[in-house]
Amino acid sequence: MNDVDQPLANANMGTVKPIISFRNITKRWGSTVAVDNVSLDIMPGEFFALLGPSGCGKTTLLRMLAGLEVPSEGHVLIDGQDMADIPPNRRAVNMVFQSYAVFPHMTVADNVAYGLKIEGVPKSERDRRVQEALDLVQLGHLATRMPDQLSGGQRQRVALARALVKKPKVLLLDEPLSALDAKLREAMRFELSQLQQKVGITFIMVTHDQDEALAIACRIAVMNKGHIAQLGTPSDLYEFPASRFVADFLGSVNMFEGKLVSDKPDEAIVACRELDPYPVHVPHSVPGQENSAVWVAIRPEKMNLTKDASQAPTVPECPESHNVAKGEIKDISYLGDISIYHVQLVGGRLIRVSRPNRSRFDQDQFSTGEKVWLSWVGSSPVVLQS
Repeated sequence: MNDVDQPLANANMGTVKPIISFRNITKRWGSTVAVDNVSLDIMPGEFFALLGPSGCGKTTLLRMLAGLEVPSEGHVLIDGQDMADIPPNRRAVNMVFQSYAVFPHMTVADNVAYGLKIEGVPKSERDRRVQEALDLVQLGHLATRMPDQLSGGQRQRVALARALVKKPKVLLLDEPLSALDAKLREAMRFELSQLQQKVGITFIMVTHDQDEALAIACRIAVMNKGHIAQLGTPSDLYEFPASRFVADFLGSVNMFEGKLVSDKPDEAIVACRELDPYPVHVPHSVPGQENSAVWVAIRPEKMNLTKDASQAPTVPECPESHNVAKGEIKDISYLGDISIYHVQLVGGRLIRVSRPNRSRFDQDQFSTGEKVWLSWVGSSPVVLQS
């Protein structure tokens, strides 16, 4: 077995053979490196997301998998086979583009049948497979419609049916929901997830939308500047980011620069200028050496907001108190299910705190200009070196 056949070690995946493997993939455009030495395994049946900002290399990686771009270095394997000499139309993948690329002059059924017709599939089998694909995406009753008679969500389903009708081993989705309005986008997230579970094949989605990736994917590769910044499940990435970039990109976060004052196996204390005089305490050891510079990341929903100092987890008047800060509410954003409080700390820093509105009167508990105490439990902060 040569090097490109060796699966990447992954404790969570056991000995299951990956359906997709990227081996030291690099893609250059002149002096610009779009993808930089990426190695990654994607397993059968996963709903996998490549997530990152524009220009991070995620779409280029997807296009190299589809055969629409050629790697400058490295290998792409599909089901163990190196794709170096395999053209796009002979790869066991199919792609749904951001624009859906639905033919406007063809009916829904003809759109879905197009690829099968090009391959010379007999009409009887073609008709059966088209009907099956349309039923799968709940469009069987619209087979004779023209694309301009469909909603955006229905056109997206046509594109999905057209890709699935060829029975690929892997379905590639390039920003599949970006053209839809917010409410339809949320509904289609659920439908995509249900569809993937029904067909049981691997879905690989490229998106810059963090909520979309967190809601749908089994695993996510967060990309930045051509590299994979972190790979993991949605909850792992959100709760345990490995860097400031990942913490900041996935959701909202309050980030404080600090110094690691003390680090023991079961306790670490970080002094942050913006939170003076109260240090941050976490009940475990953290990366870095004592007196080194670190960053403390705290999610807005993990901060408590109280009017009374005695309701904080430690007494704020005590010099040994930790995980508290004093501030003033500068603005309140009511979003229905939650409210976002913009709180200015004593030193001038403005941070975000989010609170669920569990009753109709929760939003009336605090007002702009009110002095408040912030607090959080020791397990809430994540201490990062970079």
